[in-house]
Formats: sequence, structure tokens, C-alpha cells
Amino acid sequence: MHLARFPRVFLAHLPTPLERLDRLTKELGGPEIWIKRDDCTGLSTGGNKTRKLEFLMAEAQAMGADTVMTQGATQSNHARQTAAFAAKLGMACHILLEDRTGSNDANYNGNGNVLLDHLHGATTSKRAGGMDMAAEMEMVAENLRRKGRKVYTIPGGGSNPTGALGYVNCAFELVSQANDRGLVIDHLVTATGSAGTQAGLITGLKAINAGIPLTGIGVRAPKEKQEESVFNLAVRTAEKLGCPGVVQRADVVADSSYVGAGYGIPRADTLEAIALFAQLEGLLLDPVYSGKGAAGLIDYCRKGKFKKGERVVFLHTGGSAALFGYDAVFAEAHRALVV
Repeated sequence: MHLARFPRVFLAHLPTPLERLDRLTKELGGPEIWIKRDDCTGLSTGGNKTRKLEFLMAEAQAMGADTVMTQGATQSNHARQTAAFAAKLGMACHILLEDRTGSNDANYNGNGNVLLDHLHGATTSKRAGGMDMAAEMEMVAENLRRKGRKVYTIPGGGSNPTGALGYVNCAFELVSQANDRGLVIDHLVTATGSAGTQAGLITGLKAINAGIPLTGIGVRAPKEKQEESVFNLAVRTAEKLGCPGVVQRADVVADSSYVGAGYGIPRADTLEAIALFAQLEGLLLDPVYSGKGAAGLIDYCRKGKFKKGERVVFLHTGGSAALFGYDAVFAEAHRALVV
């Protein structure tokens, strides 16, 4: 796979570290747990969207855009990273933020990622939950175009075939790191939402015949819907790469058992996972994506789905900035423990 054929802005700090989590491994008493640190990609605290934006923003530049637009939930990691890229490249940025949780908390609505969006110079506008955000974004983009702006729109999560190339590249990078240290990876686990990360990973892994099974821990949609979304994007990504048919439907596995009440609403096991990673390994997860992904990983270890002696890699998608929008949730959980 010759990814140099595709335009790319090289801003991410790559390769990201691949580290063994000794204390978490001991705590869970099961498989050997490793972590792929995509929270370390650089630009505004990093995160998984940076890999996607290297390709998306290069495409925007190639099209002569002076403005980029995207959309996401209030505490969107993707929005924050898009705003940072736009600042770095000297583009205007406007973000539509969808209220998916119904929270009235001032920190949730103005701190964390939202604060960073504005610090990077992006403008934001709000939309009610459940709206057709793609249509809303296109309507705003057309208004800007009529005013003479050259607007490039990025789908939520940066999840289209261009963005997914970032995680095709991540799959190549991970396998190369594993080969260099003689690490046989039995399972790869990551959070999955807008589908681009999981779709890019499975496409890359299958394209090089890595033989590494990938499990996506869903953060929003039911299992069948999530898997279909990932598969459809993987098919389109493989076609873009020039290897159509490399991904089969059976290759796409998502588990939506850890979603809870909905997107952006952490469960008790999400908060436990965040606490375990923070207190045992000094690592910060987020309550929306990586926290739920880690909750799935921990539960799989405890239930023996991942067996002793196996080696499991958890892809950390970043998002720690969102923690500062959830202080009330953590305070409530702390009070419950104290009582």
C-alpha cells in the first residue's frame, strides 16, 4: 500500500508509542495488556482525529479552501483537533455542535474541548440533538460560499475514505512496531463511534494480511448499525486504496454492550476504567470514547474472553480535554464512594 499517492499534511507526532501496561496487567490477572498511544499525536492535546486530519486538510488545501467546517457533539474531540489544524494552516474554522446529552452544566457546555475550540480561533454554533447535522452543515457552508468563502466540509469524526487513510497508516505503523520487538498481537481493541478509526484499521490490517482480530467497543449505536457503518466505510476505503474486496463483513466486529444511556453519558464501568488507567498507569482516558473502550477491554479480561498469556493492544484515541467538562460527574461518583 503506497499511501504517498494521497495528499497529506505531515503534522502528527508519529509513530505514537506502543507501551506495555504492567500494573494494569497485574491488576486484571489475565492477558498482557499493551497500549498504542494515539493520545500523543500532537496538536491541542492530540487524539485519533489528528491522523485523519493529515489527509483531510491536505485535500482541503488542494481544493483551495480558506475555511473548513465540521460538526460533532458538544465535547467533540474531532472539533477541537480540526480547529487546531485550521489554526496551524491559517484557515478559518466553523463548527456545529450538537447537543446529544441535554446537559445544562456550564462546564460541559463551555469548558474542555469547547474552551479549546474557541482558543484556537474557531467559531461555533449549536444545534439540538437528533438533527440532520450533515444537512445543517451544508446549509451553513452554502451561506458562507455565497459570501465568497471557499469552504471545505469535513464529516463528523473525519470519517470518510480520505480520513480513514489515517488509520490504514496506523495499522501499518502498529504492525511494524510489533514486528520490530517480536510482539505477537492476539487482539486489538479500540472505541468506535463515527466509524473512521475502526474502518481504517481493519482495512489496513486486512490489506497486509496482519492476522490481528480487531474489536470495536461501541460508544453510541447498536451493534448491527455500528458494524454496518464500519463495514460500508471500510469497503469504500479499500476501493480508494485500490484493493476492493479485501475486507469481508465477518471482519468487522463491534460490541455495543458498554454504551449505557447514550453517547457522551458515562456508565459506572466507564468511570472505573478511567480511574484504573489514571491510578495504575498515569494515563488519562475520556468519558465518551476511550473510557468506554477501556471498560470493554477490562470486562473482556475479567470474563476470560481475552485469555491469560494472550497479548492485547488497546488503541487509546485520546480525548482527555473532555474530562474538564465532566467534573460534576466525577464529583458525584467520588461522593458515592465516600458515603
